[in-house]
Amino acid sequence: MSEVFAFELENVSYRYREDEVSLQGINMKIRAGERVVLLGPNGGGKSTLQKIVAGLIFGEGKFLAYGKAITAQAMRDKEFAAAYRRKIGFVFQNSDVQLFCANVLDEVMFGPLAMGMPYAEAMQRAQELLNFVGISSLTERMPQHLSGGEKKKVAIAAVLAVNPDVLILDEPTNGLDPKTQRWMITTLNALHESGKTLLVATHNLALVPEIADRAIVLGENHQMIADGSPDSVLNDRRLLLEANLIDESTQSANPLTQY
Repeated sequence: MSEVFAFELENVSYRYREDEVSLQGINMKIRAGERVVLLGPNGGGKSTLQKIVAGLIFGEGKFLAYGKAITAQAMRDKEFAAAYRRKIGFVFQNSDVQLFCANVLDEVMFGPLAMGMPYAEAMQRAQELLNFVGISSLTERMPQHLSGGEKKKVAIAAVLAVNPDVLILDEPTNGLDPKTQRWMITTLNALHESGKTLLVATHNLALVPEIADRAIVLGENHQMIADGSPDSVLNDRRLLLEANLIDESTQSANPLTQY
């Protein structure tokens, strides 16, 4: 059986302005079902890379998703774009940017209803997902009035409601308390076990060995500077220093041994 790649990027670059390079010459492949973590300094290009993979922005170079070219022209086809949006789920770092409905239940039902799912079926799916993420008691609450952790759970449930093959998460544990961080780790691994491909950007090095099969590091030069196992990356002090993931005061090569 041939290997299935969820994503293939060949010499992909991106500039927000002519004088502002965000990504430079990215070459990488992500297998379907793989758990990949993106590491690197602020401004290194992690979020930009995730947005390219999600089909939200389009750079130079070649980008294939499940063997099909994802370009601005391809995404102008409404049917193609809708199918891609269902296949790729993106949970943003700031949940507020993707929560817009009057209550939590409507938020989670929105995607299935937009896909044409019957109302009763969409409601059942939403209720099951709210139970899955542990916030079934919040169905009538306004998302904007929830805590940060609750908003994150609503955003995840809303993304899962269309049953995507891939989950892209930008700093999923940022601002969460320890209990909710543990819930996030458990949930991500459960989703992976169900067959989802994960692409997670994080600065939380303690998260890496728990949710990743592979770690890709972007440097301040906006290029890939490492691609390997979590252990090999976390034990490379020179690499972690270069990527601003630790500072000189960190004694061990592996920062996780500091705790």
